[in-house]
Amino acid sequence: MTVLLPRAATRRDVLRGMMGGAAVTVALPFLDAFLNTNGTALAATGAPLPVRFGTWYWGLGHTPGHAIRPKTTTSSGIEFLEECKTLKSVEKDINFYGGFNMPLDGRSNYTHFTGWVASRTGSAPSSNNEIPAPTLDLLIADSMTAPTRFVTIDATACGIARENYSARSTNSRAAAEASPEKLYARVFGPEFVDPNSADFTPDPRVMVRKSVLSAVGEQSKALTSKLGAADKIRMDEYFTSIRQIENQLDLQMQKPQPNKACMIPPSPTRDGAEQNMPQGLEIDTVINNHKIMAKIMAMAVACNQTKVFNMVFSDNFSHMRRPGQTYTHHLLTHEETPDKELGYQPVAFWFNTQTMNSLTTFIETFKAIPEGDGSLLDNMLIFAATETNYARVHSLDGTPIFTAGKAGGRMKTGLHIVGNGDPITRVGLTAMQVMGLPLDKWGSKSLTTSKTITEVLA
Repeated sequence: MTVLLPRAATRRDVLRGMMGGAAVTVALPFLDAFLNTNGTALAATGAPLPVRFGTWYWGLGHTPGHAIRPKTTTSSGIEFLEECKTLKSVEKDINFYGGFNMPLDGRSNYTHFTGWVASRTGSAPSSNNEIPAPTLDLLIADSMTAPTRFVTIDATACGIARENYSARSTNSRAAAEASPEKLYARVFGPEFVDPNSADFTPDPRVMVRKSVLSAVGEQSKALTSKLGAADKIRMDEYFTSIRQIENQLDLQMQKPQPNKACMIPPSPTRDGAEQNMPQGLEIDTVINNHKIMAKIMAMAVACNQTKVFNMVFSDNFSHMRRPGQTYTHHLLTHEETPDKELGYQPVAFWFNTQTMNSLTTFIETFKAIPEGDGSLLDNMLIFAATETNYARVHSLDGTPIFTAGKAGGRMKTGLHIVGNGDPITRVGLTAMQVMGLPLDKWGSKSLTTSKTITEVLA
């Protein structure tokens, strides 16, 4: 049967039908008709497709000699060993960064803490709870010119809400959503506005909240003038948060631009009963949580709910455990006897392998969503990092990092980048520059760098 289209397709088109006596609509993906002739920008406005940034965190690093085969010089091609072999399917979409060091200038290595703080803030902490500067995801979020409903979306698959590796300072560290159900409700609950719906009516509850927050903001100058220097810093952080909320509410008062890549996912049906168990989650639960959260997170990005996110697979002490066992992944890295023939701790290695399998799943989830002339992943940069190289000895030098995505054509991929002992902050500096931050250097003391990794720039 031939279907005649009496007019050109528009970005507002949806498929309409009936199911069970009720009207349903299904949003379409980005089609060529919505874009310019190259498929790289919106035809109506000429605006380029947005570039987004996300982080993916895993605890306890790699098994040296069994994850990625080392190289002596930077080149294309990544040789995945057994622990990382599933990443072969996304080799052309990622870069691996190895051989970078983490100088501490005489400061202690606070185990499972110093590594992630230094690589994400550019500064080594002076205590086991200090976060001396904002993490790079927030610097990128602050630079985004077009507001979204959420400045960032943070989620953790391991069931521990406090384990979120995004912070503005020691006293300003946000909690993450720790269950797929709560993450879904937050993103696609009653306050979600479908960008492809023909109808739009501002929620009166949003109007009330906006007026209340505006009134609070008007009083900020008078209050701040009476405070000391330290309190002024704290209040500035507080009112910055208020302004961000007001911007988000302003956005909810406006009809969003249609976005055909946005297809609302079904609500999770798990009961999530095992969340926040003190002895740690069984790894099967973590993997399932992560798989559901990856889909929610990817569609939150596609639906323009945020341009920056943080996803935690396992926490820095990796409390994951096997079904029916009490030993966690972290305990195994210190107490499991290495196999003499294999040369490593087999059960700890198994946990590491499951972790890399889940990183592959996460990347493939974004790659599976069509956008423009490619995929959602093509218009993203994902910074995947951990806090140590070899967990058994808490080593920091050589801590592995991956990036995924081409950042809207700004990044080359499929490369193994060799650090040759340079500070690991080169990776973070390059990521922020790719995302448009006007930074010439980043970091403090021996972690300070002005060397962009030019090999990855397109």
